Order: sequence, then structure tokens, then C-alpha cells
Amino acid sequence: MFQVRIHGRGGQGAVTAAELLSVAAFLEGRHAQAFPSFGSERTGAPVMAFCRIDDRPIRVREPVTRPDVLVIQDATLLHQVNVFDGLRPGGSVLVNSRRGADELGLEALSGPVLTVPATALALRHVGRPVPGAALLGGLAALTGCVGIGALTTAIQERFPGALGPSNAAAAREAYEHVEVLIKERAHAEAD
Repeated sequence: MFQVRIHGRGGQGAVTAAELLSVAAFLEGRHAQAFPSFGSERTGAPVMAFCRIDDRPIRVREPVTRPDVLVIQDATLLHQVNVFDGLRPGGSVLVNSRRGADELGLEALSGPVLTVPATALALRHVGRPVPGAALLGGLAALTGCVGIGALTTAIQERFPGALGPSNAAAAREAYEHVEVLIKERAHAEAD
């Protein structure tokens, strides 16, 4: 079972991102579930959302405590919340930031840590600082948990009018961005 925990702030779309990821997996014929963890938080308060994907029915219903991947929608959470709690050894981390993982002090983590300027991509494509779709595009490239085609279909089905294609374009650009980072990392390690 593939498990994702998304950390964000109220209003950033963490819950919607988890739902979109589960719909993309469903479109590919797999089982998925998505749900949030928050109380009566206000806009801007830390929130978490979870997604599980498997080829078999998913029976577990509790929060994801041992994620394979973390998606951090707001880099300021790195110093406010223990976002890495329970991350599986070698687990992947994707952070919404223009800065690199080393600049954020994340080079000591055992698994792949990549950053994507998701808010900037959302502003360019959607006109609003909603990083969810772009981060999901980066996640798809980083992990292969869903294909970019299924993801963009889920996005376009969820958002009406021009918002669908705009968010899908942000996801595609983030996907390509992460593909480039992965190739650069592989070349650097080969040298």
C-alpha cells in the first residue's frame, strides 16, 4: 500500500489535493482513499490530509502515521510542526519552495527530497496561490504513484471552466520540473 501525508495550511487545498490523488488512482483502476485531519482550524492553521493507494481494497481507516511520501505545501511548516514524524526510512519528501532542499536544511533526510515552486506555478497558470495541483504533478513524477494523464483528468473533472485546464497545466509543468531534477540528480550521482 502506498501512503501519502500532505501537510498544508487551511485554505491551501491540502484536502482537495488528497482527493484528487485518490481520484487519479481510481481512474487507473486502483483502490484509493483520501481524508483530512483537522478540527475547527481557521484559514492558515496547519492541517493534514491523507491518501492511500493500493491494488487491493483498503480496509484501514486511521490517519497515515507511516507515510511513504510527505508533501509539504508550505515550507514554513518545516519549523512549526514535526512534519517528518513517522516517515518511512528512505521515504520521499516534496516541498513547495523555490529554494533547494539543502537551503531548507533537509539534506540529512535519508530519502529523496525535492522542491517545486508550486505556488509560483499556480500563480502563473491559475492566478491564485493554490499549490495543490502543481505539487501533485511533482509527486507523480517523483514517485510514479499515478500517471500524469490520470492526474490531469482528475483535475479537469474537479475544477469547472478554465480552472481545470489551468490547474492541469500547473501539474504538467511541475511534473516536467521534477523529471528534470531527477535526471540532474542521477547524472550527478553517476559522476
